[in-house]
Amino acid sequence: MNGLIMAGQLLLGLSLLVILHELGHFLAARAFGIKVEKFYLFFDAWGFKLFSFKKGDVEYGVGWLPLGGYVKIAGMIDESMDTEQMAQPAQPWEFRSKPAWQRLIVMLGGIIVNVIVGIFIFWMLTFNIGQNYTVNSKLNDGISVGTIGKEIGLKNGDKILAINGNKLIRFEDAISSKVLFDGAQLTILRDNKTLYISVPDTILNKISKNDKENFIAPRYTMERVEKVSAPDEKADKPSFFDNLFGKKFEKPVYPAYTAGIKPGDSILAVNGKPITFFDQFKEEVSANKLKPITVKALRKGKEITFNLKVSKEGTIGIIPNLKMPETAHVDFGFIESLPVGANMAWSTFVDNAKGIGKMITGKLSARNISSPIGIAKVYGSTFDWVKFWTLTGLISMALAFMNLLPIPGLDGGHVVFLLIEMVQRKPVSEKVLERAQIVGFVILICLMVFAFGNDILKSFGK
Repeated sequence: MNGLIMAGQLLLGLSLLVILHELGHFLAARAFGIKVEKFYLFFDAWGFKLFSFKKGDVEYGVGWLPLGGYVKIAGMIDESMDTEQMAQPAQPWEFRSKPAWQRLIVMLGGIIVNVIVGIFIFWMLTFNIGQNYTVNSKLNDGISVGTIGKEIGLKNGDKILAINGNKLIRFEDAISSKVLFDGAQLTILRDNKTLYISVPDTILNKISKNDKENFIAPRYTMERVEKVSAPDEKADKPSFFDNLFGKKFEKPVYPAYTAGIKPGDSILAVNGKPITFFDQFKEEVSANKLKPITVKALRKGKEITFNLKVSKEGTIGIIPNLKMPETAHVDFGFIESLPVGANMAWSTFVDNAKGIGKMITGKLSARNISSPIGIAKVYGSTFDWVKFWTLTGLISMALAFMNLLPIPGLDGGHVVFLLIEMVQRKPVSEKVLERAQIVGFVILICLMVFAFGNDILKSFGK
């Protein structure tokens, strides 16, 4: 069921964006009197489709291959590779008969719509829910530092005062793209001393393999045990895929439950080391994988010591209740929220450009490219309308950027050839365009296979 919810959200989000993207091309073409023959969500590869209907001169439908969508514009060399039509004399209603500047607008139509949609989504989100942020000055216990943060010299309890000399107001800015993409100098307060620590611009490569909390996070105080993992007859059995692939099934262990730890207990110490913060607890437990430990807890005013063995994952099966840091909320008016939303959308577009740039220069691994599998996992197994629209807005801006790349077969590839035509004042030959389309198709298929391979390997922990 969780997989269906993930897939459903992905399908809904991408379908909306694909339809709107293709609508941009469709409306621009019709505005210049260019005939549009097909408007499809998904591809009707080899002529197979789920359903279709015709209205006027246009065939509308849904294909069976959910890898995007397309509009077939008369007189244009595209993914349909309709060479028969191109062999006929050009007609006044065809794409190739129109001035280069009109064809350029048609090709940019989808990208422009994706940008508008992205801005609109972030505008409406900002207007409806405002913004929440962690008040950095209220982090009296400083930050919790993961393995990646420790590598650059940060320590648990450090307080971040400024980024590149600018006072840090919102803690989230310390883990924003300004720091993770561009690198930064952090001004740190440690034991009443001011230190300066540089964040390398390659740090995102490490963080993307894990998560931002492996870099830094607010420091949380452990208050009590909220939940203890317990055996589940339905869950503690081999799955269908375990049986199908003959995967060895390892029965889950429940160290805390077996030892007798209960919700409401307050953890005082692990292996004799006092525990105040969650990072202290997590580090001590994870450092003793498959080893016995002692946990001292307080229950109804009485101290109890538990003996248990840590799992191979470095956990004992509890969810603690944590004292959360102080947050602030900012509301924006309808007009006031527009530039805020537009800035969020633009930042997403720029981050995509920076990410591609880092991959080209080798500062970011190409293994960070995700397929629909990875995107579905980000949507999650429960529907949250704020998360859904936030991710859909991010994807809309990502689609705008990706389609602008100068790869034949994408809108950006068509734009490049149109710009060449406008400079040399004559069109690029149809043979060149046809061959470029084939090359672009091969490149896109290879990228897709690579992306799916990435996500499949990640699912196996590789």
